[in-house]
Amino acid sequence: MNQPASLVEIYGVRHHGPGSARAVRAALDAFMPSAVLIEGPADADDLIPMLADASTEPPLALFTYAVDEPGHAAFWPFAVFSPEWQALSWAQEHGVPVRFCDLPAAAMLAEPVALPVVTDEVRRDPIAMLAEALGYDDPERWWDDVIESRSHSPGAFAAIAEAMAELRSNAAVLPEDERVREGRREAHMRTILRSTCKTADRVAVVCGAWHVPALMAPLPAAAADAKLLAGIPKRKVALTWVGWTHSRLAASSGYGAGVSSPGWYHHLFNNTETPVASWLTKVANVLRAEDLPVSSAHVIESVRLAETLAIMRGRAMAGLAEVTEATRSVMCDGDDVALALVTQRLVIGEALGTAPFSAPMVPLERDLRAQARTLRMRFEPDPRALDLDVRKDGDLARSLLLHRLGLLGIPWGKRARGEVRSKGTFHETWRLLWAPELQIGLVDAARWGATVEDAATAKLIDSARAPSTNLGALSAAVELALLADLPRAFPDLLTALDARAAGDVDVTHLMDALPALVRALRYGDVRRTDLSSLGHSVDTTLIRVCAGLPAATSNLDDEAAALFRHHIAATHNAVHLLEDPADLTRWLDALVGLAERSDLHGLLAGLVTRMLRDSGRLDADAAAVRFGRALSLGSSAATKAAWIEGFLAGGGMLLIHDDGLLGLLDDWVCSLPAQMFIDVMPLLRRSFGSFASGERRAISEQIRRGSSIRVAAEDADDFDYERARPALATVALLMGIGL
Repeated sequence: MNQPASLVEIYGVRHHGPGSARAVRAALDAFMPSAVLIEGPADADDLIPMLADASTEPPLALFTYAVDEPGHAAFWPFAVFSPEWQALSWAQEHGVPVRFCDLPAAAMLAEPVALPVVTDEVRRDPIAMLAEALGYDDPERWWDDVIESRSHSPGAFAAIAEAMAELRSNAAVLPEDERVREGRREAHMRTILRSTCKTADRVAVVCGAWHVPALMAPLPAAAADAKLLAGIPKRKVALTWVGWTHSRLAASSGYGAGVSSPGWYHHLFNNTETPVASWLTKVANVLRAEDLPVSSAHVIESVRLAETLAIMRGRAMAGLAEVTEATRSVMCDGDDVALALVTQRLVIGEALGTAPFSAPMVPLERDLRAQARTLRMRFEPDPRALDLDVRKDGDLARSLLLHRLGLLGIPWGKRARGEVRSKGTFHETWRLLWAPELQIGLVDAARWGATVEDAATAKLIDSARAPSTNLGALSAAVELALLADLPRAFPDLLTALDARAAGDVDVTHLMDALPALVRALRYGDVRRTDLSSLGHSVDTTLIRVCAGLPAATSNLDDEAAALFRHHIAATHNAVHLLEDPADLTRWLDALVGLAERSDLHGLLAGLVTRMLRDSGRLDADAAAVRFGRALSLGSSAATKAAWIEGFLAGGGMLLIHDDGLLGLLDDWVCSLPAQMFIDVMPLLRRSFGSFASGERRAISEQIRRGSSIRVAAEDADDFDYERARPALATVALLMGIGL
């Protein structure tokens, strides 16, 4: 027979709704089925018994990925307030067989997209049409009134089934590909339903409300469904359970079946007696944690206002809209910023579930979790700062783990801004945040190795051997290998680095590579890593930079000079980190050669002069002579301004402490004709704008004081003290002093 003889009840639900979750559990208690079917990938049945593991805690998600393409993956999330989760829990508690009945993940992942993407408005949100028909402008509000705010409403399932049947009969025709996909899904559900009815006399089906009419008797012929399912493409997939978060259940995260307020729904499911009062108490605690003055009286008045609004609107109880309005009016004094904080912390909320320990894991994930447990690093959904001192063994191990994960494209931790290019300090600050999507990265990275260290090493070696990896990328890889302490990757990296450097004639590429190599060499002392072989690469690269510098800096235009300025500055800073005096001498000799050339762009000439002065290769008098010569007649105002910009790139402290240089600059500016002053001013503003505000203030005071001294000196011979005496006497009288 095509039609099941068993008694079948179908519960059409809205995914992730606490009211429908309670209604499903109540309906199951009343019906007491001998088998339960749940919408979900049919090839995940073997994972259901794992939920009995004591370590399991929702929210969770079924995670499936294509074995040959781990990035092609899909998730089926469940929260404690999801009807499907409650059905799973009920079946396990009562020892009732439970199965998933949707198309297998192997078939879903054989399609171009991981999960069906439906664009038709009616199909995407069938509840919206029901809500509109009943005069609601918000489908969430309608569902909340009908089911979410009611403790027990199993009778609503019959009404929902009738409404969905009417809706489907009047819905716009779906596009062909979606119609076929949905038809196959429902055909598979009916096939599983028929087979289950052969062994069970009472069957309960929990599925999305849209599918209910397709599963109700009379069912179409089994042969028709078999024909529809014949030839469906499949691919090899793997499935497991992973922890999920409330924020990933939110519609704002992009999740198609998401809800707007997972935190509120979680509260509503777990607090059936006094949900409004207990919620507003939580709101008060959040605001108090931010030092906002919220008293018990605020909570009481908020509860009264929320309940009054519900009565005025004819609602059985206050919902999220009412408690939100009460929160804004009473506790937040109309402040939307404070209300946004409540929305983020509570209405959406955050919680990270725990997958069953027995759930399948790739070896790489097992290694990561074992290390995290040893190092006492918890996978948390909220951002947390982690301060490390790499001189301590435990902190060093944590740092290495985070750096290795970063190499694998799994950014569990991110360095604080400004620390990414650390020059070898012992201190590191990280921001930790575990997101469920990182699970895909773990699976994808598993192809490189079974442990985090092995995988990171293999990935670095592969990048070193790739012909497309340029010199800059290789030098960065060397630095990363050091930070992650991956010594087995060094031979391949250094061999590739030497080969690329030998064949690269572009000095800018060599200068790009040098800072990272020097940081790696210097940082080795902190990391306790033997990097003696890296010293040869650094020396070779520096020699080639010094040799090629004159030719590379010839006849540069303004744009090229500005770019080269950053290369020279970065190389200069890097060389000063080297401990070998010969390296510094070699570099300064190269700069001396540049400074003496007449065809060097003014921006670079000024920069090099400043570097030589700061390094002691030019004394103050010699630097002043060059400064004065650069500002003398014979050069355009733009050329002089560029020279000054380069010279002042090191900061304004030199002008503060060297009155001679400041005087030269002041005199030159004062001597400029009006039009030339207008032309030069933007360049000077750019130069002085790079100084700290304190430096600019001190320079201004120096100029003001110096100008007063010069004016007094120039006018001293012509000053008529007798004519000034009456005025001075008046000033002295006003100030209470005697002449």
